[in-house]
Amino acid sequence: MPGKNIHVVPTNNGWAVEAEGGAGGQQQYATQEDAIAAGTERAKGEKVELLIHGRDGQIRERNSFGHDPRNIKG
Repeated sequence: MPGKNIHVVPTNNGWAVEAEGGAGGQQQYATQEDAIAAGTERAKGEKVELLIHGRDGQIRERNSFGHDPRNIKG
């Protein structure tokens, strides 16, 4: 069973890293940079996708660290 994708999301006082559906809780960070670094490590470890949201809540970047159906290097 595949893992849940990881999201970097804005909070009232910083940024958070959480799995889709709230599984595994939420880790809080002061900066988006710190949250992205932690989320990247978690997504790599779980071989899932990292979705980075902007302050407006919209997804602004996606990084795949797991099974990627496209045959593209990079």
